[in-house]
Amino acid sequence: MLKILLNGCLGKMGQAVESCVNEREDVMISCGVDIAAGDRFYPVYNCFVDVAEDADVIVDFSNPLVLDDMLDYAVGHKLPLIICTTGFSEAQVQKIKDVSAQVPVFYSGNMSLGVNVIIELSRMAAKVLGDSFDIEILEKHHNRKIDAPSGTALMIADAISEEKSNAQYVYDRHAYRKRREKNEIGIHSVRGGTIVGEHEIIFAGHDEVVSIKHQAQSKGVFASGAVNAAVFIKDKPAGMYDMSDLLK
Repeated sequence: MLKILLNGCLGKMGQAVESCVNEREDVMISCGVDIAAGDRFYPVYNCFVDVAEDADVIVDFSNPLVLDDMLDYAVGHKLPLIICTTGFSEAQVQKIKDVSAQVPVFYSGNMSLGVNVIIELSRMAAKVLGDSFDIEILEKHHNRKIDAPSGTALMIADAISEEKSNAQYVYDRHAYRKRREKNEIGIHSVRGGTIVGEHEIIFAGHDEVVSIKHQAQSKGVFASGAVNAAVFIKDKPAGMYDMSDLLK
């Protein structure tokens, strides 16, 4: 049975992963790490240096502030990493890539199967529609989400930019006093209520609009993807992995 060390176990996503694991027979949570205090049916530690239990993989739904401690622990114990946290700086992303030379790292801004399908559909649409359609990305999340735009919105934009020459990301138009350029990809964020996650990609052309949209109805879709990634990455060699590898 695969043993998971769950980082951020007391948060909402940590609880969603716990619920997902409880419905399976091939995985278990051996222990958790969380800066908050609390008890679960497994040991919970405030920091990685105190962890005493064995684990096969780390699943991370936490905060960018604890990245360094987690990476050091993963390298020291030769544990694969499933990193689902978003909001990392460029320097932190580089640290993640550096660590992947020593242990396998599964890193994705969104663990939903459906989201990764719309990313590929958006890439295809950008390739077919070309510069004759303006592209805007709208993402909506709950009022407690810290980072904006979402990691998923940036994943979508990055996929589109591979098919769109000289793409420029535009996050806020109120300061602009000029017409929209053809190479722009508009990215807009909404924060409110308990919205789990919605992403819409709008391709606006002459007299027609194509929209690709995904709505997450619960956090369970992300938790399920993370657990599937944990099972997938076991026994994989060091390197960077993402949802495209799992889907294959």
